[in-house]
Parts: sequence; C-alpha cells; structure tokens
Amino acid sequence: MKATHTNQLIHETSPYLLQHAHNPVNWYPWGEEALARAKTEDKPILVSIGYAACHWCHVMERESFEDAQTAAMMNDYFINIKIDREERPDLDHIYMDAVQAMTGSGGWPLNVFLTPDARPFYGGTYFPPQRAYNRASWKEILEGVHNAYRDKKQEILQQAENLTSHLMGSNAFGISKPGASDLLFTPELLTTIATNLLATADTEWGGFGKAPKFPQTFSIQYLLRHYHFTKEATALKHALLSLDKMIEGGIYDQLGGGFARYSTDNEWLAPHFEKMLYDNALLINVLAEAWQLTRKPQYARTIEHTLAYIEREMLQEEGGFYSALDADSEGVEGKFYTWSLQETRDILGEDAQVFADCYDILEKGNWEHTNILRITRPIAEIAAGMGITADQLENRLAACRQRLMEQRSLRIRPQLDDKILLGWNALMITAYAKAFAALGKETYRERAVNSMAFLEANMSGNAGGWFHTYKNGKARIPAFLDDYAYLIQAYIQLQEITGTGAYLLKARNLLEWVIAHFEEAETGFFFYTHSSQTDVIVRKKEVYDGAVPSGNAVMAHNLYYLSIVFNQPGWAERSEAMLRSLGKAVSQYPGSFGVWAMLAQLMTVGMQEIAIVGQQAQGFLCPVLERFVPNKILQTEETNSSDFPLLVGKMGTENGDTVFYLCKNYACQTPFLTIDALLAKM
Repeated sequence: MKATHTNQLIHETSPYLLQHAHNPVNWYPWGEEALARAKTEDKPILVSIGYAACHWCHVMERESFEDAQTAAMMNDYFINIKIDREERPDLDHIYMDAVQAMTGSGGWPLNVFLTPDARPFYGGTYFPPQRAYNRASWKEILEGVHNAYRDKKQEILQQAENLTSHLMGSNAFGISKPGASDLLFTPELLTTIATNLLATADTEWGGFGKAPKFPQTFSIQYLLRHYHFTKEATALKHALLSLDKMIEGGIYDQLGGGFARYSTDNEWLAPHFEKMLYDNALLINVLAEAWQLTRKPQYARTIEHTLAYIEREMLQEEGGFYSALDADSEGVEGKFYTWSLQETRDILGEDAQVFADCYDILEKGNWEHTNILRITRPIAEIAAGMGITADQLENRLAACRQRLMEQRSLRIRPQLDDKILLGWNALMITAYAKAFAALGKETYRERAVNSMAFLEANMSGNAGGWFHTYKNGKARIPAFLDDYAYLIQAYIQLQEITGTGAYLLKARNLLEWVIAHFEEAETGFFFYTHSSQTDVIVRKKEVYDGAVPSGNAVMAHNLYYLSIVFNQPGWAERSEAMLRSLGKAVSQYPGSFGVWAMLAQLMTVGMQEIAIVGQQAQGFLCPVLERFVPNKILQTEETNSSDFPLLVGKMGTENGDTVFYLCKNYACQTPFLTIDALLAKM
C-alpha cells in the first residue's frame, strides 16, 4: 500500500526512525532544523524516544502516531522529534532522568515535552488513546500541555529551569571527594558485597528480586568470582542456579539459541521477546566464566548455541554485528517463537508427546493460550521414566528441535534492527574472546579479530575519534564514553587471546584520548559525551550499571589493568580514587554497582602477571586461558618487550625453549620451565 504521508525521518538510517517515516505526524530527527524551528515559532518540543525492538513503542505508534486526528493535534501544538535511544543514548539518559524525577518511573516509549531551548518540563512513557490503566489519554496530555504552555508559560519555564538544575545536581549523586569514604579493600568488604547481593536473591528461580527480572550478569559474575577467591559455596550455588534457570526458561530461545531482554515473571517463562546484542554478549561472558569454573557441559552448549544464533541472525556480511531483533512479528509479541500443542503434533508426529513433556507444551498453553518452550524437569529424569539414557533422549529432542526450526524459518520474522553500534560490537568481540578462552574454538578467535578489523576500517575517524553508529556504508554520530570504554576493554581481551601487543598499544592510545576529551578533572570521572558536543543541555556522568555496564566502571577497570601493563601508577591511583569516591554505595547496593564491585575484588586480591616467552610462546596461550583466573594479566614474547615492562629482560632458554614467569607488582617468582609447573602455581 502506497504511503499517503512522508515526514523528515525518511532521510534517516535508523530502523526505528524509518518505522515512523510515514506517520502523519511531522516528525523531525534531533538536529538543528527542528530545534531552530521551535525557537522561531515559540513552540514546545515533543521528544518521543524508543527503539526498534520496543513492543510498547509499536503499540503507541499504531494507536496514536498513525491516527490522523491525533497527528493533527501534535503538528499544530508542537515541534515533534523522534529519537532512537540506541543512536542517541546521551539524549535518552538526560530525558529519562528528567521523567524519572517528575514521575518516579521511566521506560520506553519515552515522551517528553521541552521548552524551545530543549529543557524538559513534563513527560511520561506510554499513553493510551483513551483513558485506561489509570493513565490520561494521549490527546488529553497533548491538550493539557498545549494549554499550560499557552496560558502559564512563565510557570512552565521556571519548572524547566528547576528540573534542569536538578539534572545538573544529580550528576554528582553518590560521588564524594576522592579518598573521602571509608571504603577499604579488604576480604570483609568482598563478603559484605556478596551478602548484600544474596539478600535479594530468588533462591527458588534464581536471579534477584521479583518480576520483571533481568539477567543481572554483573551480579552473577561477582558471585562466581567471590566463590573462586573465597570458596564460599552459597555464592556459587546462587550464581549457577540463576544461569541454569535462565537457560531452562522461556527467556532462552530453546530452538534457535540466544536470550531475550528480560522476563515478565519470576520463573523466566515469559520474556519480553526482543533479543538485544548486548544481553547476549554479557551472558556469554558470564557463561564462559561459569564453564571455566565448573566444566558443566550445559554452559559450553549454551555458549555454542548462542554464538551460532549470533552468526546466523546478527552478523553483517562485512563482519559487524546488528543491534537487535524485534519482539513482535505480524503485530503480535512473541508470535515467531510460540507454539500450540497441535502444531507440534502436526510437525513431530509420534515424537510430539515426548517433546511436549520435556518443553512444557500444554493443550491450553502455558502463556496466553499458546506455549513458550521451556524445561521444567531435568532431561535425565524424564529419560529415566522412559527407560532410556539421557543421551538417547537428547538425540531425539535434537531431531525434533531441528524440525521445528525448519518450520519456524517459514514464519514471518521479527524485524531486524540492522544498525551497527560501536560499543555493543565491542562487547560482542569481548564475548567471542571469552568464549575462545574458555572453549578453545579457533573460529571464535578469528571472529573476534575480524570484527575488530571491521570496526577499525569503518568506524574510526580522524584525530583519534570514533563513530557511534554505522549503516549502509556510512558511520555517523561521534562515539560516547561507553563506546570507548568497551572498545578499550575489547582490545585488552584481544591481546590476551592472540598475544599481539599492538592491541595493547591501541588500548593505551584510546585511554589517553578519552582522558583528554571526556574527563571531569575535579572528580576523576568521565562525562558521557565529548567535550566538544554542543547539542545537550547537560553533560551526564553515568556511574550505575544498567542493562550495559557503566562506562565509568569499565574505564576504571581499563585504567587499573593498563596501569600495570605500562607501569603507569597514576592510572591505578585514579582508578582507585574513582572507586573510593563512590563510598559505601558499591558495598550497600552492589546490584547497581556490580562492575565496580568486581574492580574492588581485583584491587583486594591483586593481579597475577603472567609472561610467556620463547619461540613457541603463543602455543601455550590456550592452557592458561582456559583456567579461571579473573585476576590475571597475560602477555607473550611476540609483543615488543621495550613497550611492556612485564616483558623487559625476560627471555626463553638458550636453545629457544619457552619459559613461564609468574609475577606480582613486577616482582617475579623463579621462572618455570613447563606449563604444568606454571598452572600448578597459579
């Protein structure tokens, strides 16, 4: 059907913005044209923020933004701007904070009303077309805001001024002067953090707190490491319970692999079905560590299954990774992934009942009259009841899954958000590096190396800067703090799995560039945006972990690691000062500061510095990498030793045999002549 209306979004590349390009609303992208028009016409700005995989964003579009009468009101009363939160996370952070300050909650779609100079004064999330859910209708909101701006403009402007001042003040929330807290890096601190994490643990279904439940990978990762350092069994038990229940639940795609964003219930049954690149990267990281620690086959299988999904559905032909898969298909959330019992009978025949027993498929459905595949009983238990082995049953189930996958491939697929984001790609490169370290599959190392080469070729700019997003051969929008933090982290991980010191030199150069352009000198923290960016009303500092790790927390890790690699004690002091200045927040609220908590772990237990030198040095990387040693720095002779203090003066034997060094603070033990001796000492 030919579109009857086209707005300014038609020139954009974001799938989310393009979804709205034929709305009757006169949408603009964020930019000088829209902002200038608001000032010229003295109209308030309506900013509507969402993302391509957002279910309720689609709902509000269908109900309101595609309605001609509603659009006419929006066009008459406001300058309307659509923002993809994944393209402009800086703007999303600012206006999300504003709405949370006004209403106590937030989410997407995020609808915020601004003065013509872009300061927020009112907002909310989803609004229905008619009064419902104890919410005013969207038309009532539009009318009310329009009348208020017309009749009470001075009050509106004062409210915007107060709210903007609040946003600037909240930038320092939780941060005290460096060194002013009593945070001590002791074993007792690490135990306090673990205790506070476990206080919110769901000991039946895993995870933390009540629905909606997010993976909280940083909390799980902390508990795994806490067990490694302390042998505290309760920490390990809950970390593994959380992983097991997610892997068995509907949040995990039992057929195709990959995890959805979060679960709407306590049991991990009913996800919000969108699949995000970053969630899968972060879960692969923690699964790799769980495998290294336990050697549980389920974790290796889940890593392989999830990366197969990434390769099949999220990999761009040049080597980058796409951003997300939508929750909806054919306008129905989860339709692509769910099954009726009759469908499985038609496809699987005599195997249908066994498959239904294993995957909780019911005649009445286990969710909204349909079925989400999940495992509720151990496969071995079901196999025993059938008088066969677990392996025999698993082989039978694998054949069934393949047949259902073939049938599913014929369905109308969820929309792919095919923009490539620098930071999320860096997270996935780290995930591939971690997967290679754990499982030793050469294809994972090759993918990590090739994907970094893609980013370098397509998303790096001039004078050291990079771009945030790439699509259709074009990189755009200057990169943000998170992009750089995750990129430096990925370079560090690439060096560990390849022994190529050039990656560490690139990490150091980027670190120095971020310090030059993002730091807040008074606090030692980093702003989210570059110092030259002019289109935001406040430069945010993000210290909390959300769905992705805090850029400041990852930068603190990078500073600490690279301070040792390059013998730069000032970087370590800065990292420690950042952590200390968060005071007791890290220990009291570790669910929001998990990445910081893991830095406290490393600073408390210290780093093991491993140097492998000799003609065959790189051949010994894998035996070291597969060990669970989260507090290690690993370098080999193939790097240029003059650049790396850990390698200076170290050499193999006279006949070229490899020598292994284990050091701490550059003080090394007697060199080992065999890998087994090194591993035993580690």
